[in-house]
Amino acid sequence: MELKDLIISPIVLVFVLVIAFVIRKQTADEVTRKYFFPGLVLKIFGAIGVGLVYQFYYGGGDTFSYFTHGSAHIWDAFTHDFNVGFKLLTANGEYDPETYRFASKIWMYRDAQSYFIVRIAAVLGLLTFSTYSSVAILFAFISFLGLWAMFKAFYRIYPEIHLQLAIGIFFIPTVFFWGSGILKDTVTLGAAGFLVYSFVNIVFERRRLLLSCIMLLLSVWVIYEVKLYILLCLLPSLIFWFFIYKIGQVPSVVARVLIAPFLLSIGLGLGYFVALKAGEDSNRYSIDNIAKTAQVTAYDIRFWTGKDAGSGYYLGELDGSFGSMLKLAPQAVNVSLFRPYIWEVNNPLMLLSALEAIGLLLLTLWVFLRNPFKLAVASLSKPSVLFCLSFSLVFAFGVGVSTYNFGTLSRYRIVLVPFYVIALFLIDFYAREAKSTEIIEA
Repeated sequence: MELKDLIISPIVLVFVLVIAFVIRKQTADEVTRKYFFPGLVLKIFGAIGVGLVYQFYYGGGDTFSYFTHGSAHIWDAFTHDFNVGFKLLTANGEYDPETYRFASKIWMYRDAQSYFIVRIAAVLGLLTFSTYSSVAILFAFISFLGLWAMFKAFYRIYPEIHLQLAIGIFFIPTVFFWGSGILKDTVTLGAAGFLVYSFVNIVFERRRLLLSCIMLLLSVWVIYEVKLYILLCLLPSLIFWFFIYKIGQVPSVVARVLIAPFLLSIGLGLGYFVALKAGEDSNRYSIDNIAKTAQVTAYDIRFWTGKDAGSGYYLGELDGSFGSMLKLAPQAVNVSLFRPYIWEVNNPLMLLSALEAIGLLLLTLWVFLRNPFKLAVASLSKPSVLFCLSFSLVFAFGVGVSTYNFGTLSRYRIVLVPFYVIALFLIDFYAREAKSTEIIEA
């Protein structure tokens, strides 16, 4: 942190709060307005906290690679010559005589996914004189807006459980911490929120169609550029949500039974097609190579790049085939949701993850034990529940089987946690609703 951080950051913070007041006034009602600023403040604290952790605990890391060894050099290029800076900002990993003196200092210059984050940080740096804390605050604010949009989308469908939705989206510690700094996860978390919001607007509510279509396309593009595997899980789940919803809209039970296999086949086919097309431009995430990618990534993080972190885990042997992945599916989902166990903790950040994992386990047990089991299970057939569960469990499997390091996993999993928590609260909501209906009819 530099002296200019102490001067520029308070100004940026005031600006963000003023814009936030305007947005809250336009988008919140008497019920939801109480969640807006607590959620935003936690994100801002998380953004600053991530920087402090990387500086004083890790002594470096991704967030400094994106800023200090990334966007700061683009800022230097702009101060040297605007054309050189613009050329560097829009570069695609190629070296050029004009930009080489700056590009050669950017650690992630030739990593397209990471350089995308460097670009975002650079654009925000141009607005804040390249001050780390100011850029981090803006990252947090933009990400929060995505989560706020998702909260509003679910709230319009389920106004009765506004508190539970707020807890799942805004107030889970690892989510507002690891999802707030200058990191890929901050960007993808916010983009996922905007994607769900725009999807609900277009498909279910037919509102703000032009703005929602633009937002949907931008969200898909951002996730595609930064973390394609999130898109491979999220888009098929959204398609699945739509078709399950449409089946439920058919008034006749007989007609639903007859049409369900047809619509589900179309939905699954579209989901597979989307996954296939999304992976075409990336050999790593093509259908043919995704199992091999999982093996390489897991072993690299566990036994090479993350071997000194002291927080590795091992689920079993991966041989690059889908079969070896699927055999580890139950363990992978378990490690993503309910580990590290408290006895596996060996550093303070793992303790935070372990306590949260205990909380998720207790919440899961609470939902299924406080309601009649048959009603809780019946709630699993609801379209919104199926969407949240299908995405969160498939994603839990994907990151659990391909990470093999608790520290890395704690960041990767933040996208799935809100959806899993929302799914649990929806199961509880539907089970209680069904129980009250039974009592009234009796």
